[in-house]
Amino acid sequence: MLRLRILVADSHDVLRRGLRSLLTSQPGWSVCGEARSGMEIVKLASELKPDIVILGLELTELNGIEATRQIKRNQPSTEVLLYTVHDEEHLLAKAFRAGARGHVLKTESEDTLLEAVATLAKHVPFLSTRAAETLLNHTLKMGSASGETYALTGREREIIRLLSEGKSNREIGSQLHISVKTVEAHRFATMRKLGFNSITDLVRYAIRNGLIQA
Repeated sequence: MLRLRILVADSHDVLRRGLRSLLTSQPGWSVCGEARSGMEIVKLASELKPDIVILGLELTELNGIEATRQIKRNQPSTEVLLYTVHDEEHLLAKAFRAGARGHVLKTESEDTLLEAVATLAKHVPFLSTRAAETLLNHTLKMGSASGETYALTGREREIIRLLSEGKSNREIGSQLHISVKTVEAHRFATMRKLGFNSITDLVRYAIRNGLIQA
């Protein structure tokens, strides 16, 4: 059983109660505290040291981005999940630079939120499809502005396709007649170019760009 201690911050009492009810319905999950403001969530996070903090960007006293920055500075192992109505690229980029590792829109399903929490509990980033696309567009714009190229090589596209099909680094190396270390190097370079953090992001990219069939 996955045991999690979760802190929730939102300025709306009804939303916090709804989140508490949803989260505590999962075996082993508990909400160890609630906060209405950014200052309050930073203080509670320091005192309670939760596994995950769920917060919005619209907090009073201290906005969600600055609250995230302070939480991660004080408790680096605590994961921060943004639960917000905002998906503007500049806000997401700032939030992730501050240390957030997950994003779910309030318009998305309860299952998506639960999946995000379970994923972050494994210290794996979670981005909704919309957030991943937003951050990719931001990365590409920044690269274009700085004169960098984010075009993938034929080998990188081939490795994305094989990874998306579920093949391991060793299987890919054997199929392409290259070493496992070379596969890993291509994989790292590809994810850096695209601004991705997980295989899930690569799969979505592969589907959108016709490298594999959905």
